[in-house]
Amino acid sequence: MSTSTQIPTSGQGLVQISSLEDMIRERVAEERARLEKEAGVVHKQVHHFHKPIERGFTKEERPKTTLLFGGLTWKHEKLIHGALEGLGYRCEVVPVPDVKAFQLGKEYGNNGQCNPTYFTVGNLVQYLQKLEESGVKREDLLNHYIFLTAGACGPCRFGMYEAEYRLALRNAGFDGFRVMLFQQSGGLNQSEAEAGLAMNLDFFLNLLNAMNMGDVINEVAHQIRPFEANPGETDAILDECIDYMHEVLKKKSPWSIEGVLGKLGQNIPMKGTVEYVGKFLNQLYSDDYVSALNHVRDRFNSIKVDRLKVKPIVKITGEFWAQTTEGDGNFNMFPFLVREGAQIIVEPVGTWIMYMIHQVVQKIRDTKGLEDGAVMPPAWRLDKHAKIEMNYRNKLAKLKVAEVIFSREYHKIIDSLGGTAHRLVNQYELQRLGHPYYNSRAGGGEGHLEVAKNIYYSNKELCHMVLSLKPFGCMPSTQSDGAQSAVVAHYKDMIFLPIETSGEGEINAHSRVQMALGEAKAKAKIEFREVLEKLGKTADELRAFVDSHPEMSSALYKVPKYKGVIGTAPNFAVHVAEKMGASVPYHQEAH
Repeated sequence: MSTSTQIPTSGQGLVQISSLEDMIRERVAEERARLEKEAGVVHKQVHHFHKPIERGFTKEERPKTTLLFGGLTWKHEKLIHGALEGLGYRCEVVPVPDVKAFQLGKEYGNNGQCNPTYFTVGNLVQYLQKLEESGVKREDLLNHYIFLTAGACGPCRFGMYEAEYRLALRNAGFDGFRVMLFQQSGGLNQSEAEAGLAMNLDFFLNLLNAMNMGDVINEVAHQIRPFEANPGETDAILDECIDYMHEVLKKKSPWSIEGVLGKLGQNIPMKGTVEYVGKFLNQLYSDDYVSALNHVRDRFNSIKVDRLKVKPIVKITGEFWAQTTEGDGNFNMFPFLVREGAQIIVEPVGTWIMYMIHQVVQKIRDTKGLEDGAVMPPAWRLDKHAKIEMNYRNKLAKLKVAEVIFSREYHKIIDSLGGTAHRLVNQYELQRLGHPYYNSRAGGGEGHLEVAKNIYYSNKELCHMVLSLKPFGCMPSTQSDGAQSAVVAHYKDMIFLPIETSGEGEINAHSRVQMALGEAKAKAKIEFREVLEKLGKTADELRAFVDSHPEMSSALYKVPKYKGVIGTAPNFAVHVAEKMGASVPYHQEAH
């Protein structure tokens, strides 16, 4: 029951209270204020965080602005550099981060970050400091340089990279330096109109071509290096070939109507659509890069190799940055493995791109008819069900086409470089293998891929050992390691070693790898010995035959994969025995 009452309050005279409830609330508020005053509680004004407004990068700034980027292998970065220069951008590659960069990242960044954050953030600060020391004014760094990097909205610290870059730059005295961020979804955070970085078809095609070439050239070099007859020859030719492809990408002009029809192309109907389709068809059916890649193939093929050297094959997996970088960020693991006598299979960026497409396909299947919070219509609304089905099939068809086209373009580069590099692994096969151990709908990091690739490469007899490289404390990779214990228990012959990387502990990590690699070496030697026994041949007999057939010593000579055989040396031994006319107890696997 409400009543209207007048009550006295200290210093305020009579106050009209409309209800008993209001009077109680006011008395409670007064008592709370008195107690807080006695306790010394001070209420501060709340200031909610707002994302800083980044200064834009406009078209007019393009000729005098330098794009900085990094984070991949030096091969990828140099090719991307050429691709961007071919589109008219000024750009520079930030060097591979070292331990000093890691320490700078820790000094200027937040506590508790993963080491890719510290390495990459500190590396940018270190590079800007060196530019300033060389004579570039800080004002020019802020106005004429931009850092282009990847971002994410995932559940790991990768989602906070942008904030970390800004914090470290501010703490290092470069407040206001521009960072442009790619997202896994949503593109680039800049306005489409008059943007300094034109996010058009030319941009994406050039970048994808450069990354795919980097993937395949990098893998081919890793295939050859362990078996080269003249140490260092592979790296020398690799440097030469990357420089050559850099110039090819830099000099290639984007396809245009005017380039084909001259001035007549300026006034054709629906010019924008025609040009878009023309660029796409040119990518699919032209041989613009084939002759250049064939030249690279021939240069690599000039290297002489001895495939009868017994080498354990180590497949590299793990977190994207740690398994890709080639320096202190993963304890210089790749050159260490080569020095220790291993052949390594690196992970291509192409797998990650196909994984992202696959995850979108799965999400569309899981949320069919539930877009924008909608609910499924009743069964009798056939019209709405038909519309949902058409919308679903349309989205799915576009992504399936994207999968087919990307795979086709990637494999076209493999074929142009001799056809020896590994094909992209089918994502649906990886999902089938990994899902029983790691739910394929769990996002973050590489998701189920770490588990699935361990099973795939081990069970398909493609490697003797799987080495997973990941940052210290990486949440998705830690989850994956938990699942790997069940995988290793199921597949008894598997050699799997996870290594957590950080800015310290390189000797300890190398020691652990040496122990696992010792087991893989023993496995490879036993395999080779057993193959020779079944063939009834000696290594000297096989080598004598190869010496009399010089083409078999070429770096890109295709060696078939035989069922039940893992290593390069035993597969080559079976192949040579076949060429010698011997009956072999092995069967070639389908390509």
